[in-house]
Amino acid sequence: MTTFDFDLVLRARETVTPSGLASRSVGVRDGVITAIDDFDSDLARRAERVLELEDDEVLLPGLVDTHVHMNDPGRSDWEGFSSATRAAAAGGITTLVDMPLNSIPPTCDVDALELKRAVARDQVHVDVGFWGGAVPGNLGSLRHLHGAGVLGFKCFTLPSGVDEFPCLDAGQLRTALREVAEFDGLLIVHAEDSDVIEQAPGPEATRYDAFLRSRPREAENRAIARLIEEARSTGARVHVLHLSSSDAIPMIRSARHDGVRLTAETCPHYLTLAAGDVPDGATQFKCCPPIREEGNREDLWRALADGVIDIIVSDHSPSTPEMKHLDSGDFGLAWGGISSLQLGLPVIWTEARQRGHSITDVARWMAEGPARHAGLHSKGRIAVGADADFCVLAPDETFTVDVHSLLHRHAVSPYHGRTLHGRVRQTWLAGHPITGPWTTSSAPRGRLLSRGDR
Repeated sequence: MTTFDFDLVLRARETVTPSGLASRSVGVRDGVITAIDDFDSDLARRAERVLELEDDEVLLPGLVDTHVHMNDPGRSDWEGFSSATRAAAAGGITTLVDMPLNSIPPTCDVDALELKRAVARDQVHVDVGFWGGAVPGNLGSLRHLHGAGVLGFKCFTLPSGVDEFPCLDAGQLRTALREVAEFDGLLIVHAEDSDVIEQAPGPEATRYDAFLRSRPREAENRAIARLIEEARSTGARVHVLHLSSSDAIPMIRSARHDGVRLTAETCPHYLTLAAGDVPDGATQFKCCPPIREEGNREDLWRALADGVIDIIVSDHSPSTPEMKHLDSGDFGLAWGGISSLQLGLPVIWTEARQRGHSITDVARWMAEGPARHAGLHSKGRIAVGADADFCVLAPDETFTVDVHSLLHRHAVSPYHGRTLHGRVRQTWLAGHPITGPWTTSSAPRGRLLSRGDR
């Protein structure tokens, strides 16, 4: 009986590694990368199975998306663990981190976390971790959630949109930061100032420019400035969610230079769409904070290139089509959330390549960076000791988005009809194919992740 050193070896003329793009053979055993060598090394002769990529394909680490609303349990008619993780797998994503809202109950105590894990356990097609929530009623017990394995804590500085997940006022934000600083936790913050928004003109039905004025940049800028000062005084680790206002970039840069423990993310829709391109009444484009002007978009790209913005994540925030009010096109009534989980990689790659960025840049922003942000040290890299999670991408292949072919629960997306570069042809999780021609089973293979996992 032949004994093999590897369960699988993948050979690719272009492999994205932490040191750049290279021609490599990658050996896998028991779901972990155990060897990386030159393309023409003898690894393949020592493997039970060998996958050699086509000449037009690139081997990337499986992507990591740390900002996803799966809404399960309680609002699984909006999305659900099964549909969200199937869409993720189709988009080359092998790890998701679930937001503590809009599920019912929200993940604000250990019982709610255990319920969410029980519901997810047999449904997830990719690996899934969980954020906890920081709300007025649980600030004294965040340590318990931390101990139960959440990766950090999300809070809002203005109403969240669902009553069961209230926002923190200035004093409560300070209390939360002091609490997480005691055990070196992480607070991730939806930073918009409610007073600024209350004083802004309201949205006017179908007009996108009116909706944009109702969520001004100053709301983000003021909330981020306050967050920076509180982080400076408490020493806590903080993360700015879904940055849309480029005006905040200089203060983020300055704070980090001063040693404030601050990171920031942005999202595909802020990097690829512009306010001037959003038709009136097209509520599939509504999100909060909103899609802003073209110049603002280009400033966000420059901040990514400079390293001021750390990562790109989806903020996949779906709802039922009825909640988007697609019939009336009323931006004031519509749910604010973009559905794009399956499309993040081709959407970003299409725009990145036009600006001279490489596929290694994209992998850093969408795989390695998000894994580091969430403390998932075995994810996001093709490196010895990392999980054998891979995305096989054909970067030059184009396709036109048909919203009805997407795998998230409802056929709503602002990218319908757009032509994109970059087709995900295969996705591998822990050394097993979960999409593509080698896949032999549609059964869920994902694991549930906790803080401190390998």
